[in-house]
Amino acid sequence: MDVFVQQLINGLTLGSIYGLIAIGYTMVFGIIGMVNFAHGDVFMVSTFIALISFLVLTALGISSVALAFLAVLVITMALTALWGFSVERIAYRPLRGSFRLAPLISAIGVSIFLSNFVQVAQGARNKALPSLLDGGLTLFERDGYAVTLSYKQILIMAVTSVLLLGFWYLVQRTPFGRAQRACEQDRKMAALLGIDVDRTISLTFVLGAVLAAVAGLLYLLYYGVVSFSDGFVPGVKAFTAAVLGGIGSLPGAVIGGLIIGLIETFWSAYFSIEYKDVAAFSILAIVLIFMPSGLLGRAEVEKV
Repeated sequence: MDVFVQQLINGLTLGSIYGLIAIGYTMVFGIIGMVNFAHGDVFMVSTFIALISFLVLTALGISSVALAFLAVLVITMALTALWGFSVERIAYRPLRGSFRLAPLISAIGVSIFLSNFVQVAQGARNKALPSLLDGGLTLFERDGYAVTLSYKQILIMAVTSVLLLGFWYLVQRTPFGRAQRACEQDRKMAALLGIDVDRTISLTFVLGAVLAAVAGLLYLLYYGVVSFSDGFVPGVKAFTAAVLGGIGSLPGAVIGGLIIGLIETFWSAYFSIEYKDVAAFSILAIVLIFMPSGLLGRAEVEKV
């Protein structure tokens, strides 16, 4: 039972990071119907931006962890948002009226470019960050095994919950959210009604990149090590989480991320760690066989 509770906490923490990245996937897919395969590498870029920002602030003599965290958060969100905006302008907008595979191929090209750019600029070795937020709470201890909840895990789960509520309110209760939902249903009709479709799509990419930036910063704080290859696997798992939860649903993206994180941690604890990814994708396949739209997704109805 002790191990079960500890793995539950670890799985919720990992799933929260996947959920933040998955929201970016589901927002972009919901509005343009395309998968932004460069999103995982935008997340990876944000981890390096956060790492460099921490090192610069440390060199400047800023010793307050809270102040450094807030400053790095703002810097990372701003620069990653610029990357997200650039991806939309370069890889998607010029090809929006082309055949459906063209933006997909372009996004894969951007993903490869970002990965190789970071590899050349920062090197192929892992980059480490000294631990900044140590300590935690001991929930209970039995037979020498302590079940702990670290401050990092509390921060990650709290930030994910707040951002999920904030973005749900943004999409459901604000004029920008109504513009997003209008573009999702019919971009041509939305344009005829006075909605700036290009601006709405660009802001959606920017918001997705901002979420990836927050996830990247939390990932860096939690693991303390980043690599140029960290965009692919978390990106694929976050996309899997978005599909599992129901692509286009913000709560579904987070729920899917939590499920993927829990499957990974529990499988690693009780079975072979080498097959944790196989287990996660197998659960996805089983769910989609019986629920093709995902857990919270809506079935698409095509008019003929």
